Amino acid sequence: MLTTDSMSLLWLTYLGLSLVVLVTGYLGLAFLPRLVRLPLTWAVAGMLWVPTRFRLPLVEEGEFYTGFAPAVVVTAVAFLERNLSGVLASGLLVAAGAGLGVAFGLLQWWWLRSPDADEEAPRKGASAKGKGKNNNRRSEHDGRQARKPQVRREPRVG
Repeated sequence: MLTTDSMSLLWLTYLGLSLVVLVTGYLGLAFLPRLVRLPLTWAVAGMLWVPTRFRLPLVEEGEFYTGFAPAVVVTAVAFLERNLSGVLASGLLVAAGAGLGVAFGLLQWWWLRSPDADEEAPRKGASAKGKGKNNNRRSEHDGRQARKPQVRREPRVG
């Protein structure tokens, strides 16, 4: 059962907390353009979600505890223990997760970009102040002339 197995509960807690970190980080980077924000957020997600195997010595000689943990946690523990081989092995997995995250973020940006992005670029011969921009989607008239405002007619009493 889920509540009796402490490892699965630990992984679910880690997953929930990492989602909170990612959502707040994405919203905190709202001042950046989407091209930078998505790959950066997915790079952090890749670093947080890559699992790796670890091995810890127990109190008794010759016995070890092995298991799975997030690679970034294993890297941090190996760094604090000054275990160079552990830092190298799990650090490479963290870097690979970050690289995959950046690639996925760029793919998501490309998939979610607006189709009007190419049309909004200044055309040849247009001034740099944006006179050549296509504002049809803002006026909602598909390039036709806007209707003249009608004169308001007040009701007459008597």
